Amino acid sequence: MEEQSRVTVKVYGQEFTISGDQPRAHIMKIADHVDRKMHELAGEIPSCSTGMLAMLTAVNTADEYYQVQNSIEELKVKNAQLEKDAQHYVQLWDEAKKNFLQHKEDAQQAIEQKDALQRQLGEKIEELRELRAQYLSSEEQRDVLQRKIDNLMERVEAQEEEKESGLALVKEMESRCKDMENSFFDLQMENIQLKAELDRYKNIVE
Repeated sequence: MEEQSRVTVKVYGQEFTISGDQPRAHIMKIADHVDRKMHELAGEIPSCSTGMLAMLTAVNTADEYYQVQNSIEELKVKNAQLEKDAQHYVQLWDEAKKNFLQHKEDAQQAIEQKDALQRQLGEKIEELRELRAQYLSSEEQRDVLQRKIDNLMERVEAQEEEKESGLALVKEMESRCKDMENSFFDLQMENIQLKAELDRYKNIVE
């Protein structure tokens, strides 16, 4: 059990001995507060008796006490709300952090996809160059074949005047022409396919 403090104090000119569990300094502080309040009231109400001053001081002190209690309760409510708000903002921060990390991961994936698409584009461009080279080569071959056909046709026309003597040669030339025309047709079909493939890759590149 703690030893009680016994303190002699003076309140409004009268000495009192107060015993309590609080420290001596605390008891004296309270007594000084009551003394000061009584003197303030005496200054405002000079004709008031000492007992009435004591009663009014007690009422005022009780009023101050309950005002402080109300302020404490309001502060508790505000503190609880602040804690609730703080938890809410912490949650928002965690969500924002999570969203940022997800965005960062998505951005990294987008960069990787972009690099992959750029590599594919480079491959397609290279394929397009090869197809273009093949197309140009096919065009040259077609021109060569066309010139051969033209030459053959000229020879056939020149030999029309010698049908009787050159019938066998004409038939042979006609057979060769048919073969060349078939080859030319096949080559044209291949050229058409190559042009279509070239246009498709041009559209991809654009």
